[in-house]
Amino acid sequence: MPIIIPPNLPAAKALQRENIFYYHTARAETQDIRMLHILILNLMPTKIATETQLVRLLGNTPIQVQAELMAFDSHTSKNTSQEHMLAFYTTFESVKHRNFDGLIITGAPIENLTFEQADYWEELCKIMEWSKSHVQSTLHICWGAQAGLYYHYGINKIRLPEKLFGVYDHRVTHKGSILFRGFDDVFHVPHSRHTATPREPIVQEPKLKILAESDVAGVYAVSTDGGRQIFITGHSEYDTDTLEQEYLRDLNAGKPIHVPEHYYPNDDPTQQPRNTWRSSANLLFSNWLNYFVYQESPYDISAIEPIA
Repeated sequence: MPIIIPPNLPAAKALQRENIFYYHTARAETQDIRMLHILILNLMPTKIATETQLVRLLGNTPIQVQAELMAFDSHTSKNTSQEHMLAFYTTFESVKHRNFDGLIITGAPIENLTFEQADYWEELCKIMEWSKSHVQSTLHICWGAQAGLYYHYGINKIRLPEKLFGVYDHRVTHKGSILFRGFDDVFHVPHSRHTATPREPIVQEPKLKILAESDVAGVYAVSTDGGRQIFITGHSEYDTDTLEQEYLRDLNAGKPIHVPEHYYPNDDPTQQPRNTWRSSANLLFSNWLNYFVYQESPYDISAIEPIA
């Protein structure tokens, strides 16, 4: 939330230099406040777990948020009951006439397919195009980030030699990034993927900037100027046991899988995993909601300006 200070307070100059948001008293007294409307396109098979992870993070701020869940018209969930889907999920056709302060597009376990092979790719393209004129800031996560970079900027994913699976050190590489304000010099993020978006095409795209990276996991956070589109390649939202569940699932299915790296104490899967990313995950979502949604979205939500 912004700090309210008296006009001409000397501290204002320092706050402005450091990109810390503040209001003068007169502006604050005339400001109208409303709840934020966040739409979540949940592509994960474990829908209830993913809902809980995201809603927990969105709710951990002083900002009032109304979260709405959306699923595809063109795809039927195989892992979640239709009763749940009908009770809690809307469709694009039902919301496409509305504007939203924020949109979250989650990951999906289909990374070994080309984007066009996904049975819902055409509908996803419509949603991503719609987001440019109806959403203030869109947060793309993991496969959702790869899909967004491919659709909007033509940057394709590449297959990794082996699955990137574990919790890895990251660092902020774009100094002054307000998305990563308050982060430690090194922070941890879980990853679970067979593919990656290469760095060089991102660097060559003038509309994009890399905010944070990992020596092992590669590019982690990419943004457009102003944060209308943000792409996060990892799973900061994961619960403590999510990687363990994925590990045991693949192990029991006889699939080639290694113990998730830097996750269990001494990489020993007989021990309880440790959560070393919870604080940075909360800060990431708090910063996104504050700086790129709350601070930027117009009070009249219909006045959102289209992305050029």
